Amino acid sequence: MSTTTMPDRVVAPARRRHPWRVVSSLAGALLLAGVSAVVGCRAADSDGVTPVPQALAFLPWLLVPGGAGLALAAFGRWRTGVVWGIAVLAVTGWYTQPYGDATTRPSGAILAEFQVLTANTEFGWATDDLIATVRREKPDLVFVQECSFRCADALAAELPASVYPFRDVVREDGSAGSAILSRFPLEPAERIASVMAMPGAVVTIGGRDVRIQLAHPSPPLPRDEAKWRQETGRLREFARSARGGPVIVAGDFNAGQDHALFRSLLDTGALHDSARLTGQARTWSWPADRTTPLRTQIDHVLVSDDFKVGSARFLTLRGTDHRALLVRLGLYGG
Repeated sequence: MSTTTMPDRVVAPARRRHPWRVVSSLAGALLLAGVSAVVGCRAADSDGVTPVPQALAFLPWLLVPGGAGLALAAFGRWRTGVVWGIAVLAVTGWYTQPYGDATTRPSGAILAEFQVLTANTEFGWATDDLIATVRREKPDLVFVQECSFRCADALAAELPASVYPFRDVVREDGSAGSAILSRFPLEPAERIASVMAMPGAVVTIGGRDVRIQLAHPSPPLPRDEAKWRQETGRLREFARSARGGPVIVAGDFNAGQDHALFRSLLDTGALHDSARLTGQARTWSWPADRTTPLRTQIDHVLVSDDFKVGSARFLTLRGTDHRALLVRLGLYGG
């Protein structure tokens, strides 16, 4: 009886990934993790904590690191990373779409057509250009943020009562001062409590009382977002309480459509974004004083259903990091 010895099975050594592919996959994972954290907050309707609120302002630009993460995952032959990258880009792209109603619903006859201008003069440094713009464009309502003592004095001297007979000016220095100038009869209303002045008023336009409000909540500074949340929340509560009558809220909101706080203001149903209504939801307004692709829209004119928006134009002012916004409105009623 003979026995047959079977040869030992030869096991092929496992293929090791090239070190550069490992590094590429790791780098892609870091990029995708960062983008996922920000986009995840957007999907969860949350502004998160620093650095999420700051990154949300530039959400469309997250397509760049997201795309780089996908490319690195593909180079590293990391299949899970490729799927992850595609998902991140798809979700980010979805949220770049405009947010909010595409139209207002005015009823009755048109009572008046007029223009609204909002401008942040950055500590009053752009006052001269603001005055030149007002003289050229002739807006009927002017909202000025960061109107310093110099700014307030210049507005009084260069845009006299014969031009804007009605005004509410909060004289504070630096960024705290604000001003509302009006061609229409104006009665001051209760201000919204804030670090930088947010005056309000009631103006009579076409025989109707219109509640107007200047917006300038504190910015979401890194690790100091509490004031931003509190003051923007007060604007939201104002919008909710003012629902039912003609309302205009204009100014530097220090927030845009990718911030949950700003969306919550629109979600009251009382106000609509003029830029959105004219197809300019992604037109940038800040920063205007330096060359950078990272720009966003934080200056807005919000209106109630009583108005039809004819046009919205972003205007450059020298001396400030914001572009001004000029909106043509029609007020309806009957």
